[in-house]
Amino acid sequence: MKIKFTVLIFILSGIRGIAQIPDFPGIPNPTSSVNKNPASSSRSVIVNSAVLPTENISFDVKSSRRENIHSQTAKIIAEDMKKMTKDEEIRIQKENYEKAQEKENAIYNFPSLSEKSGAKSYYEAFDKLSSLDTDNYSVGEANFIVENAYFDNKKSFAKFRSHTKETVKLLKRKMSELKFDTLSNSSKNLMLFKFLSEDMNVKGKTHKALKYDFEDYMGKKDWSKTFVDKLMEKGSGQCHSMPLYYLILAEELGAEAYLSYAPNHSYVRFMDEEEQWIDVELTNGMFTGSSLILESGYIKSEALQNKIYMNNLSKKELLSQFYTDLANGYIHKYGYDNFVFKTINKALELSPNNIFANMIRANYDISRFELAMRNLGINPRDKEDLQNIRNYPIAVFLLNNANERQDKIENLGYEFMPEEAYESWLSSMKREDNKQKSEEIAERVKIINAQKQKERAEALKKSPPARKEEKPKTNEIPKAWL
Repeated sequence: MKIKFTVLIFILSGIRGIAQIPDFPGIPNPTSSVNKNPASSSRSVIVNSAVLPTENISFDVKSSRRENIHSQTAKIIAEDMKKMTKDEEIRIQKENYEKAQEKENAIYNFPSLSEKSGAKSYYEAFDKLSSLDTDNYSVGEANFIVENAYFDNKKSFAKFRSHTKETVKLLKRKMSELKFDTLSNSSKNLMLFKFLSEDMNVKGKTHKALKYDFEDYMGKKDWSKTFVDKLMEKGSGQCHSMPLYYLILAEELGAEAYLSYAPNHSYVRFMDEEEQWIDVELTNGMFTGSSLILESGYIKSEALQNKIYMNNLSKKELLSQFYTDLANGYIHKYGYDNFVFKTINKALELSPNNIFANMIRANYDISRFELAMRNLGINPRDKEDLQNIRNYPIAVFLLNNANERQDKIENLGYEFMPEEAYESWLSSMKREDNKQKSEEIAERVKIINAQKQKERAEALKKSPPARKEEKPKTNEIPKAWL
């Protein structure tokens, strides 16, 4: 064993001399005499070549490293492929979801009309209304915004303002001429009523009273027939434009007046000097009382309790109506889409019981449900066929929405008034007894205003004159002291 160990040392010594392999730990260095033995040197070459070839050792290390690199690379590639596969699956799922959403949207929602010519004006009008202070805004400006959207924003607000300012100047001049109390709210409203309902001489010219336009007064053929713009241009209007024009002028004149509603109708109210509410019926140029409004026969007690009729609208409630008018104009010009939904919801946010806003929302919900039924191939008027909507949860949701809105309108106290009944009611206002009552109200208001004006003048005379504030005396310092 000892010999073999010596030979092994000799062999390793020969290898070290030839190939410079590093020393292995635990093996002693060979002596120089061993390295000089020719026989051993010859044999060491043979053993070296056969037992421990240098090239083979070097090749094995590199191969191992390569295998590790290949393994790591393969692992990274596999992970990347797995991630790519997952990303692709997610992309496909998202794409399929979007397609399903588009398909569902086409079935249950109105197509957008925003690309229609002029539709952009309505979106701008909505933004302008949204920028107004709900409790402190100009009625004239809000109404102009709504009407101008219908005209693709081509009307001039400066021209509109100039017209109203000039008209109010004439009104003030006429009030002075008739010796009306320019500080009395009742006198201002009486002047407005006379100006809009009577012919009168103003600044040497004859001013004509407003006329009721019976032709297409609902605006079914031409929605602009209901506009204040048309009334200012033509001198005729209907129960929508006349009261709004009155309020616009009252605002400029500094008079307090309110818009109020009746079935298919709107009118103006103001309080006289005795704190009695006066109803201004501009369609017939008359003062009326609440009894005449009730004579229409279509006002339920629930409607009065919920204040949908015969109630003075606040600025916030009036703004709700401007949003309603904006949605109505869009419908007449383009039809239903999400803009109507957004606008009418804003109106209901400001005034949940706004009957006209609720009716438009009900029509929207019904029309949307019927659109879905057509797309799904279901006849909603066939009870048996209608049962198939159970397979379409969204269709059931739309139906429930439409029914709930109808229920709310009924609970508010609304009752449909046919056009024939409305026209008959308007005509009844012209009865002789109603005209006489109107004249009596006008005369009473005039007398009361004159009496209050006299009392204020007398009180002013009796009051001591205002003392003039004396300027504090200042004594000049003599120059000699300076």
